[in-house]
Amino acid sequence: QVQMVESGGGLVQAGGSLRLSCTASGLTFGRYAMGWFRQAPGKEREGVTANTGFRTYYADSVKGRFVISEDYGRNLMYLEMITLKPEDTGVYYCAARSGRCFGGAWDSPANFDYWGQGTQVTVSS
Repeated sequence: QVQMVESGGGLVQAGGSLRLSCTASGLTFGRYAMGWFRQAPGKEREGVTANTGFRTYYADSVKGRFVISEDYGRNLMYLEMITLKPEDTGVYYCAARSGRCFGGAWDSPANFDYWGQGTQVTVSS
């Protein structure tokens, strides 16, 4: 059974930094595409970044500020976030997809099979 748990969220001022972590059990990182999504109040869940091992994707809104990384040996995934903006506020979810290719858009939640429960990130202005 796959379980994913995020941590590292919190309250930060605009311009600050956070690092989110995602630990996963029941899957082998190297065989899954991994990603981060976020959902702001009243908005749909949106893709932030994803990594297939062959290619890394970033939403235009976070390019140059966010970096995804994975520690295969520890089954951990990270999202480093710098220069945070109030519009980055939301619940951040880690996600995994069986296989390392996307049949459709990388940022579609429907393309991911497993999800964490989310961690809140709040950026104050």
